[in-house]
Amino acid sequence: MAFEVVERDGRRYAEIIWADTSVEKTIFFSPMESSFQFGLLAHEASFIETPHYHPQIKRTINDLQQMFVVQRGVIAVDFFSDSGERFREVILRQGDAILLIDGAHSVRVIETMQCVSVKQGPFLGAERDKVDIRVKQ
Repeated sequence: MAFEVVERDGRRYAEIIWADTSVEKTIFFSPMESSFQFGLLAHEASFIETPHYHPQIKRTINDLQQMFVVQRGVIAVDFFSDSGERFREVILRQGDAILLIDGAHSVRVIETMQCVSVKQGPFLGAERDKVDIRVKQ
């Protein structure tokens, strides 16, 4: 199974599902207590899910996670420690998906790209939802 976790010092920065990942049945890779669930849905032909809805339940979410799937192009996601040290680079191509969970990151476009992006709302504006860090050279 091609699932990867980016961690450092016990902190989970990201989860990655590589495009060539194949599963026999539905699986979620994120811990159950995570505020954003990341996984793959898989069913055999003729499967029909029972009609349903998801009831409104008040939840308290203190983090903002973001997931994206590369539709075309190539990107690099860099991960940084709290002190601004870059410790990991991940190259994503068409079909790869990443869930950004915690910690500092940046995205560099290597080949012109388009991604599907999903994150929790409501959006409070860049001044509240984004904090730039100083990077060590």
